[in-house]
Amino acid sequence: MEKKSIKERFDLKRIGISFAGVTGMGFFVSILILCNLGTDPCTFMNRSICARIGMTFGNWQLIVNIVMFAIVLIFKRSLIGFGTLFNMVLVGYYVDFWTWVWGKTLPESLFTEPLSRWIIFLISLIFFMFCAAVYINADTGVAPYDGVPIILAEKITGKFPKVPKTLIRICWDGAAIVAGIIFGGVPVIGIVLMALFLGPLITMVGKMIKPAS
Repeated sequence: MEKKSIKERFDLKRIGISFAGVTGMGFFVSILILCNLGTDPCTFMNRSICARIGMTFGNWQLIVNIVMFAIVLIFKRSLIGFGTLFNMVLVGYYVDFWTWVWGKTLPESLFTEPLSRWIIFLISLIFFMFCAAVYINADTGVAPYDGVPIILAEKITGKFPKVPKTLIRICWDGAAIVAGIIFGGVPVIGIVLMALFLGPLITMVGKMIKPAS
């Protein structure tokens, strides 16, 4: 991430877009969790751990994010912005809130009957990835989970230039998946679909919003 001027850092339009993206991410993650067909690696890891230790998802995700935020703050604070704070604080609590709402308002069969479950899952997955792409392209700071592999990539490629940065990111996500499995989670198709299609969606959304920003 390039060093930004004060005007760029306090661009209210970009901050608003970032906030909207994070809000949408929390909303659709809550639905993906109920469908139980897969989420992103970070959510998979944190859901698995909080289920094992008996803590709410929002509280556990905030704790993990604070630890990762401290690492980013120490080693590359230029990655931090309003979007970083939105992501680290809000997503987990949005998920807890909307999961509670769905439990009070929607029939459980909606997320267990095969046809409706898959339809809801695929629609929610598309919208989640779109919201994530909007958030990333708003360029108001990266999530702590995303900041750590950026720092690792810079450190590793500084000593071993031939190591691809994409490989480091793959290993980072893989470590999150392994951690989730260790704590009892079962990775399913959603993680694969997100890995395949999130990148192209980020590029597409970037082309849509950047000319207008």
